[in-house]
Amino acid sequence: MLKDFEPRETEDKEQLKAEIKQLKERLIAQPQQLRDKKLPVLVLLEGWAAAGKGSLLKELISELDPRFYNVQSMLVEPESEARYPFLYPYAAAIPENGKIMFLDSGWMEGAVTKFLRHEITKSEYRRRIRMVNEFERQLRDGGYILLKIFMHIPKEEQYKRLAALTDHRDTEWRVTDADLWQHREYNRFLEAYDEFMDRTDNAVPWHVVDGTHRKTAVRDAMRLLVTQIDEALDVGRYVGDPFEETFPLRKMPKLSEVDLSPTIADEDYKKELKRLQKRLSELHNEIYRKKIPVILCYEGWDAAGKGGNIRRVAYPLDPRGFDVQPIASPEPHELNRQYLWRFWTHLPRTGHITIFDRTWYGRVMVERLEGFCSEKDWQRAYNEINEFERQLTDWGAVVIKFWIHIDQDTQLARFTDRQNTPEKQWKITDEDWRNREKWPQYEVAVDEMLEKTSTKNAPWYIIESNDKKYARIRTLEIIVKALEKACANRFAQLAGED
Repeated sequence: MLKDFEPRETEDKEQLKAEIKQLKERLIAQPQQLRDKKLPVLVLLEGWAAAGKGSLLKELISELDPRFYNVQSMLVEPESEARYPFLYPYAAAIPENGKIMFLDSGWMEGAVTKFLRHEITKSEYRRRIRMVNEFERQLRDGGYILLKIFMHIPKEEQYKRLAALTDHRDTEWRVTDADLWQHREYNRFLEAYDEFMDRTDNAVPWHVVDGTHRKTAVRDAMRLLVTQIDEALDVGRYVGDPFEETFPLRKMPKLSEVDLSPTIADEDYKKELKRLQKRLSELHNEIYRKKIPVILCYEGWDAAGKGGNIRRVAYPLDPRGFDVQPIASPEPHELNRQYLWRFWTHLPRTGHITIFDRTWYGRVMVERLEGFCSEKDWQRAYNEINEFERQLTDWGAVVIKFWIHIDQDTQLARFTDRQNTPEKQWKITDEDWRNREKWPQYEVAVDEMLEKTSTKNAPWYIIESNDKKYARIRTLEIIVKALEKACANRFAQLAGED
């Protein structure tokens, strides 16, 4: 791409000025149309230091209504964001339906620079390329208009611009040590950028814009943006087709095959609860010290005992090191983004624990059965979720998923108890009774979910919860065992690095 790029000839200034004016007039009208059709736009601007990304951004937004767009610079990674997965800042930045987000640098710069600085290994770099392809495809399939532009200038032109900036005290601050290092290593960066673009020119293509002539660059970039938006407005929101990638799956039983008879005696329960909570408290300190993030996911039947189970897990934890995220129906600002966005934004930092009470699996259960998304959307979600969880475990997270399971008779007894007990009545709603009528449909959906998403890196565990006390002990045992394994593996990894 970059190696074969041929620079443009100098063009007539007046002609360029007229073309830019026409394009701006078209661009001014598009945000309201995007809003009407609820189409989100994400514009990624990558390129060389001093290539003119800032000037280009200024031109692109100059006539836009500020209510319809945002600009984020991703060049500097805050220390807090360094404790999250690679894609976290970019996933968190995606716009709502009907809005435009401009990113000043992004996932390419974030991956290439760290690789060339030897801050990540070659295998991690390859993983990041795979993650980028997954992320871009998921955005495209979810209806996002994604435009990727690379601002290209030759080494000689970069030198002239950097020198001009450093010659004046009012602009020398704009040239960083990283910019000068990039210029010294121009050929290495050229090779790396070219390879990255070649490997990520799949679901969403790259567009190289010649930054040597500023007005030409503005015209070309604006034409790309206006044309892509116009095409999307004509065609409508894109919905990707389902597809399957091979993931290492664990064989799961059907819910109807699970024996729900296990119980535990009260004395044994008290003894085991105390022992396991003490051990979990110790492990919480260890995972914090070793910077291991932990994600615990709870799904299950209404009245299965998720809340009580979560309380027993949370009790021994340091409250400064964990969060419980109760997931209800999405708020408007959540509903107006790709469905995984609200989970990306609630991930734990390294060394912390997040407990999700309901999760992203609503896509293949509630949203599927209630018609809140299309059939293509929920069928595609199995693979998207497996990709998402693989990205989390590649980051180093422990991901454990629990289906809290009861039979229909037990649910009915608990529903009745809630309805007849004044202090528990808030727990039962008309929706609970309505969902109960759909038990067979939900059971089919859950069986398929367990079959297709219980991967070896992020396994499902069916927790027998007719006896709530047994379920709590079983869950704590699984968590303790998984954290002990993760801490041991982290110790071995650190020992190997030494």
